[in-house]
Amino acid sequence: MLTVHKSGGKTVWVDLCEPTDEELAQARSEYGLEIPPRAQLEEIEFSSRLQYEDDIFTISVPVTPHGENGEDITSPLGFVLTKDLLVTVRFAHLHTFPAIIKRVERRTRTAPDIFMVIIEALVDYGADRLEELRAEALAISNRVFHKDMRAKQRRNVKRFNSMLRDTLIEIGDMGERLSHIRDTLLVMQRAVPFVTEHGDGWLESTVKARLKMAGSDVQSLNDYEVHLTDKIQFLLDAALGFINTEQNDLFKVLTIASVVGIPPTFIASMYGMNFHDMPELSWAWGYEWGLFLIVLSTVIPIMWFKVRGWW
Repeated sequence: MLTVHKSGGKTVWVDLCEPTDEELAQARSEYGLEIPPRAQLEEIEFSSRLQYEDDIFTISVPVTPHGENGEDITSPLGFVLTKDLLVTVRFAHLHTFPAIIKRVERRTRTAPDIFMVIIEALVDYGADRLEELRAEALAISNRVFHKDMRAKQRRNVKRFNSMLRDTLIEIGDMGERLSHIRDTLLVMQRAVPFVTEHGDGWLESTVKARLKMAGSDVQSLNDYEVHLTDKIQFLLDAALGFINTEQNDLFKVLTIASVVGIPPTFIASMYGMNFHDMPELSWAWGYEWGLFLIVLSTVIPIMWFKVRGWW
């Protein structure tokens, strides 16, 4: 879909949302610009993402709209920017664009000004997503390191293990979403100074100031993203540590049970042998004596494990 936005009677912004080949060809012909196709915008090297030639910027930023069904699919957002015209090429419906359009229509704006509005919206969106991930990480941290965690584990081992498995899935999903945000921020960290440097001769002073501010915001968000990455890795290690502890406890119980079961089994098998010359066969309390030895041989290993603190 090709949408034309005018300001002051002039076309300053052309928005191509999921464009067809015919719409791309129409925009190229009508505005005399080389608008890259999706395959070119999806190239990952920075020399392809950031280009400046003949006073024309061609920029590609990977964006990941958060879908309502929980699936995040990354797609490129392309910019072709000149002094008088901005062309955007996107292949997903970004929920920030309706707000961007309303903001653009409030007053007369130039193409670089509209470009800055979009960049600022992307920065705000990235900050909001990082705040969401921070809140989720805090909730998981409170759940995993709750002071009553040990009591909950003892009351219902099955529910505790299920909670740990669900926590691992949540942490994995958070890591995936954080990687999408990282991809966007890394490109914007390069794109903002790239535009500032090459457009210094014709960018407005207000746009330069906003670019500088956006660059500072992107840098701070990158630093915060590193902090969140470390936090998520710590939570992942903690959850795996709890699972390993649970497995060790299980093996320890099985080991103790097998060790405790050996002496009574030995005594029972010894007295179960069919030999004629066995003194205990003629004892009046021979049966009770055998049962006593079985119980004693069970209690002694258990007490030994308790005294040593192994159980």
